[in-house]
Amino acid sequence: MITFQDRVAIVTGAGAGLGRCHALGLAQRGARVVVNDVGDGGIAVVEEIEAAGGQAMVHGADVSNAIEVADMVAQTMERWGRIDCLVNNAGILRDKTFAKMDMEDFRRVIDVHLMGSANCCHAVWPIMRAQGYGRIVLTASGSGLYGNFGQANYGAAKAAMVGLMNVLHLEGARDDIRINTLAPTAATAMTEGLLPEAALALLKPETITPGVLFLLSEDVPSRTILSAGAGTFAVTRITETLGALIEGDVTPEEVAANWDTITDAAGAEALENAFAQTRKYALRAARAKGVALDW
Repeated sequence: MITFQDRVAIVTGAGAGLGRCHALGLAQRGARVVVNDVGDGGIAVVEEIEAAGGQAMVHGADVSNAIEVADMVAQTMERWGRIDCLVNNAGILRDKTFAKMDMEDFRRVIDVHLMGSANCCHAVWPIMRAQGYGRIVLTASGSGLYGNFGQANYGAAKAAMVGLMNVLHLEGARDDIRINTLAPTAATAMTEGLLPEAALALLKPETITPGVLFLLSEDVPSRTILSAGAGTFAVTRITETLGALIEGDVTPEEVAANWDTITDAAGAEALENAFAQTRKYALRAARAKGVALDW
């Protein structure tokens, strides 16, 4: 039984859609919840939680503003004295083809999704380290993992979640701070008009929140990309092929000639960190040249 009794959680962008579902789901299982939203929707969510006997507070921080985020975290600590869970859900869309996109719209989407997530993680990080416990969920998207026409800004911001997760996973492991990424596809105000009505009826936010609650639980892995939608859950992995070692002159022509081997998925693996990739290449080259490499 997954419970969040005595836990404190912050959910950003929680006034509607996925964030609202996440906040309600946490509260239903005992968490005290900070409902963050720049609009008025957060007030109604807090009232809903309190009406059901839970504890919640609202904060209107713009996550892209580090000062406002710091205030949210300070108020949370003043009221409840700890922060165990953080769900980085807040987001916006400014869709347009790259050729027609205003770069201010590109920057604003990056500010909310990437800098907003980084601001929130950075603000709770020392608290979680001192506690020796923390669970963080970042929110990516299929647009970032696989691409989507007209969403260069959104896709870039969402792909960045994976890089942020990978590093924070390594840096937080010692203090039992586990960080994972959700890649949801759901019917929300952000997707309204983009999907058929029949699909929207199936892609309810409520079908995704159980995955988030798992990612915030005590017994959870770290550095996982959980893709979710309409009740289906899958793990997205980044792997690297075994590749081809080109001996002698390394030329573009040799790369082309070895392309089938380079792209062969047999033996592909997920690497632990960037240094593991460096070590893989250096050791392979050393063995081919008969060089002793104590590594």
